[in-house]
Formats: sequence, C-alpha cells, structure tokens
Amino acid sequence: MTVGDLDLDACSREPIHRPGSIQPHGMLLAFSGSDAGAPLIQASANAAPALSLPLEQALGLPLERALHPQIAAAVRSFLAAGPVPSRPVPVVLTELPGAGRHQLLAHAVDDAAGNRVVILELERLDGLETDLLDHVYPRMREALERLDALNAPTDLLSCAAQEVRALTGFDRVLIYRFDADWHGTVVAEDRNGRLPSYMDLRFPASDIPTQARELYRLNRQRLIPDAGYAPVPLVALPPVLEGALPLDLSFSVLRSVSPVHVQYMRNMETASSMSVSVLLHGALWGLVSCHHHEPKAVSYAVRSACDLIAQILSVRIAAVEDRRDAEHRIALQAIQARLLAAMAQADPFITGLTEHPDDLLRFANASGAAVVFERRCTLVGDTPTEEQVRGLVDWLATQGEPEQFETDSLPALYPAAADFEGKAAGLLAVAVSKLHASYVLWFRPEVVRTVRWGGDPRKPLGREGQGQGQGLSPRTSFETWKETVRHRALPWTAAERDTAAALRHAVIGIVLRKAEELASLSRELARSNKELESFSYSVSHDLRAPFRHIVGYAELLQELEADQLSETGKRYLDVIVDAANSAGTLVDNLLHFSQMGRSELTPVSMDMNALVAEVRETLAPDTAGRAIEWDIAPLPTVRGDPVMMRLVLQNLLSNAIKYSRGREPARIAVGCEDRPTETIFFVRDNGVGFNQAYEKKLFGVFQRLHRNEEFEGIGIGLANVRRAVDRHGGRTWADGRLDKGAIFYFTLPKAGTAKPDLRDLDE
Repeated sequence: MTVGDLDLDACSREPIHRPGSIQPHGMLLAFSGSDAGAPLIQASANAAPALSLPLEQALGLPLERALHPQIAAAVRSFLAAGPVPSRPVPVVLTELPGAGRHQLLAHAVDDAAGNRVVILELERLDGLETDLLDHVYPRMREALERLDALNAPTDLLSCAAQEVRALTGFDRVLIYRFDADWHGTVVAEDRNGRLPSYMDLRFPASDIPTQARELYRLNRQRLIPDAGYAPVPLVALPPVLEGALPLDLSFSVLRSVSPVHVQYMRNMETASSMSVSVLLHGALWGLVSCHHHEPKAVSYAVRSACDLIAQILSVRIAAVEDRRDAEHRIALQAIQARLLAAMAQADPFITGLTEHPDDLLRFANASGAAVVFERRCTLVGDTPTEEQVRGLVDWLATQGEPEQFETDSLPALYPAAADFEGKAAGLLAVAVSKLHASYVLWFRPEVVRTVRWGGDPRKPLGREGQGQGQGLSPRTSFETWKETVRHRALPWTAAERDTAAALRHAVIGIVLRKAEELASLSRELARSNKELESFSYSVSHDLRAPFRHIVGYAELLQELEADQLSETGKRYLDVIVDAANSAGTLVDNLLHFSQMGRSELTPVSMDMNALVAEVRETLAPDTAGRAIEWDIAPLPTVRGDPVMMRLVLQNLLSNAIKYSRGREPARIAVGCEDRPTETIFFVRDNGVGFNQAYEKKLFGVFQRLHRNEEFEGIGIGLANVRRAVDRHGGRTWADGRLDKGAIFYFTLPKAGTAKPDLRDLDE
C-alpha cells in the first residue's frame, strides 16, 4: 500500500533478523562448526578483547587459536559436552583484560548452505554484579509466590507488571495484548511516574510489523540498553558476497534492531527498552514491554527471570481462558442437544429450532435469528424484515454457498445491511441443505464504542528528512486519540463458530438424512400396514374357518364312519386333524404377533416377582412329573405393559422347561441386574442349548434351531418376545452352548431413558 510515493509496507519487508550488525554492549563471534577446530568466519568489529590475535588475523583460524585463552578452555569444554542448542545458553562469566566482566552465551544456527554455525556472544556486565542469579533468585521466588496466589486475569497481569519492574528497575512496565487484527491494547501497567501512562490505550498493528511479531514469537527476549547506540558491523571472512544473506541473528541477544524502531523509541521519549513475549499455545498473545527514560542495561539472569514470569503468566492465562472456553462449549453443546431433540420430535423437523426461541438465541449469544428452509422463513427475536433476510440469503448464495459464514461487520461486505445494522451488524450463518438455499442465521446488533488509541492510527509512518532520499520514520505523536467505532457488532467467539458448525453437521448429517429415510420408511410402512390389515382379514375369515371345517368334518367322519374305515384310513384322518389343528394354531399365533405390533402400550408399575409366579402357575401342567430346581431371585418393580411382559416371561420360561427336558434335574433360574439406565432380566436353563453362531436367528419369525421331532413348536415365541421388549424400548439377546444350556436376556429402560416406541420396525 502506498500514499503518494511513501511505501507503508517497507517496515514489514525489512529483514530485521539479518541486520548485519549488533548493539555495542557486547561482542559476537561466529564459527563454522561445533568443535574446537571450527574456523572463525564472522566477528563483530569490536571483538578484539575476546580474540588472541587482531581481528583480521584471527578470521579463518580454528576456535582454539582464535579465542583469547581466558575463554577458549571454557568454550572447548562447552562444545565437548554435547550439541549446541538453538537458543542462547550461558557458558561462563569471564573477566577480559581491559574490557571488564562479561557473560558468555552460545547458540547455533544453520547458514544458507545448511552448515551449522556456532554463535558466541559476550555481553558486558559492568555495574550489573547485583543482577546475577545469586541476587535474582530470592526476588524471583517471592514473585512466583505472589503469582501463584492469584487467579483473576486482571490481578495476574497487574502482579506480573509489578514484579517485572521490581526485578528490572525500569520506569514503566506495560503488558500489551494483541487482538485478532494485531492491534495491541495495554491491559496492565506499573510505573514510577517518570513516563506517561499508556494504560487502556490501543496501538495499531503497524507499530509492530508482521516479521517483528514473528521474531517476538521465536525469540521471547529483546533488550535495547541505549536507543542512541551506534550499530557495530559484523566482519566476515571471506567478505560477504553481494546478494548473499547476512548471518541469521534471530536468537541473538545482541542483535541490532531496525532504525525505524530506534526512532520509534526516541519519539516515545524512552532511552532504553526490554520486551518479553507472552505466548499462548505457541502463538503470540502479547508482550511485557519495559521502558526507561535513560539508558539502562539488564543482565541475562534478570531477563531470564522476567521470561520465566512471562511463561508462568501465559500458563495461568491459558488455564483461565481454556477453562472459560470449555465451560462455554459445554453450555453450547447442552443447548445444541436440546435443539436436536426438539427437531427430532417436530414435524417438520426444522420447526424444532424455532419452537424453542430462547435456546436458539442463546446458542450463539444472538439478539435475533432466522431459519430459512425450502423458501420458508421463520424469524425469532430482533431481526431484519423477512424481505431483508431473504435478500441476505440470496446474497449468501452468490458467495459460492459457503457452509458457514461469519462477520462482525456485515455492512462492510453487504452494503444493503446498512439499512438494518441496528439489528444485524454481525452475522453467523450455516447452510443446512445441500439441495436448497437453506440457512440458519444469527444476528447481533451494531455496538457503538469508543476506542482510545495511543496516537492517531491513521498516521503510522512519516517522512524523515526532505527530498528524494528521504526515508521512513515512525509516527511522532502518542497522545491519546479517541475513535468512535461504528458498523460493528461484538465478534463471534471460536466456541460459537465451532458449535454452529457442529449443529450444521448434525442437521445435515443426521436429521436431514434421517428425515429422508423416515419419509421413505413411512410410505413403505403405510403400504405394509394396509397389506397387513388385508392379510389379517383374510386370515380371520378365509383361513381360520376352513381349518375349523376340516377338523370338524374329519372328526365327524371318524365318529360316523369308523366302522367302515380301515386302520389306514383312520390313521390318515388322525393326520388330517393334527395338521389342521397345527395350521389353525399357526394362524392364531401370526394374528397375535401382528396385533402386538399395532396394539397400544399400557404401562403400569409391575411386580415382576408376582408376574413370574403367575406364569409358573400357568405352566404347571407342563412341569408335572418333572424334577425341576427353580432359582428365582428377588425381582424389582418396573414399569411396563403387564400383558406383554406376561407373554415375554411365558415364552422364555416355557422354552426353558421344554429345552431342559431330559435333564435330571432340570435347573431354571430367573434373575436381574440393575443398571443406571435399565434393568437387565435373564432366564437361564441347563438344557440342550444352541450354537452361539446362530444367536441372531433365534428371535426371527419361524426361526428354529431344532427339529420338530425333538422339540415341538412353530418358531414364533422368541419373535414375540423381541417385539414386546422392543415396544418398551428395551433390548434382547441370548448366550448359549450346545448341550450346556442357554441364557436369554431382556432389558427394560428406567423412567426417562426409554427409546421411542418403534412399533413394527423389527430387526
């Protein structure tokens, strides 16, 4: 972007991590390699006190020969101890003849060719003897104890600013937080009055360009002891070729800073500064920014202590924000569950959203909402008119039909929204159909607010000098400048955006698909029910009567013509009577099976102990003369239809009696297991059992695993059991082994947990 011929993006393109120079409060040496034989390839022009020879002669020599004997041994031991880290670590404190006491730090980088380069930095400690670790630790421990006792974010930020200023002695310490657009706001401050307060002021993103923010993310510490310094150039061997990249000083503690930033400091009337980055989940959240009216140095030990405070602060802030975000998401998910449940019960399902307007609005913390589905528009809360909403939906469709769309400044994207920004300056919309332009939309009104800037953000850069050679300089005014922000709503949070996306997926992936499936199934069921009714009528009137006639006339024939029938004829008549009776029984059972699917449930409280006793009494004729050991456990009182449950128990106990025939004694047990959402009942016997591989066939109509010659039956009893239990919202299954007995299970859900009555939708 340019204003006239002034390039406002020049700062953001400046290679600040490769300045080719350092600040003068220390010396830098770079060696190509990480062993004692590594040659010296670059050094700062002031590095002579750290070398054993003049700089021009030392370049190209191995590390052991190039370095001053005072530090060569320490560096050799450091390199032998293991790989050099990519971030500076202290090596030794050393006294250099004629240059004073220095802190030696080391780290490694890769050059353009991928070769490892070890960078040694000697930072001057003159006058900082009380800032070493022994003196810093007690203050640091006290600071950590104070931070640990706090929980509120404002208290944590204020305490961190106070402790950093106590450790460093700077005139002013600010904590500066970035927003989504990288504007920064001062959220905490501690000062002694020598510099003005910037509390609550906002600073434009242009004050800290993109590449500077990235460097803050990578290297958490930066110190400028004197803004009036003259950069010390790096001298290289061989001389750096034109176009070759300078040494990467991203993690250097002495790295020279941009001249624009130095001028920025002068404009703020700060002679020295220090910053420590605050990162949340690896992203730059803000800065601890320290300023002093006069030049001021701070030792590496103190800077590290401040860095630790910033890291603890970031952990505590992350914990608070993550907890709040989690609580918010849980609340939104609960609302989403209620909305989905309402849709599942509504017809048409989409009306389930608007039938619960409070939940629909709370879901996105909105003042209004609209549901547009198949060109039907339903409005909830404070919204634009239906015509305006339809126009907005048509505009959304022209945006490539995005699955989700959100903005806190709709008029800036959709000019027609200026007519209703009092109701919908912010929009969150999700598409809920892939076939039609159907959306759920949430609206937020315009929120007019006043922002206090630290200077006019519209004038981030100025001119330095006159004429063609003039350069860029930062703005010179930091006086409070107020701006009234219009045409914007409160921004949508990440939790609100994510749960809106989840709702969309639920609607499209579940409700819509199920609605289509259920619509098709409903049509099929309607057709099947009509056929079943016709079948029932046919069975009742066309099949049962002929079977009765067959039995009746066959028995009359046996009585009237018995004398004239041969033994073979009599046997044939007996077969006819038995077959007709069996067919009649089969028809009766089929009618009973079909009627069970259509009859209404009449749930009441049932004493299962009494029900089992009644069924045993009914089955007493089948047990006469049998040696049966009964084990009936205490059973609970449950809620269900007693007629159907009696049928369930009668079928299961009858089967247990039948298939344990031949066991001496037969053992039959009835018991239950209580679960939080259901009660599991079982009937166990020691009979012939079954092959578990065929368990799924057991509950089907006419499915039998034994020949009729072995055990009588028509294979419909267990189908009746499953249908009756399904009608209650329960489950059925069985476990068995051949000749080892079987266990049949069924469940009854507890109050409030029953599944919908699915009627004829059998497995």
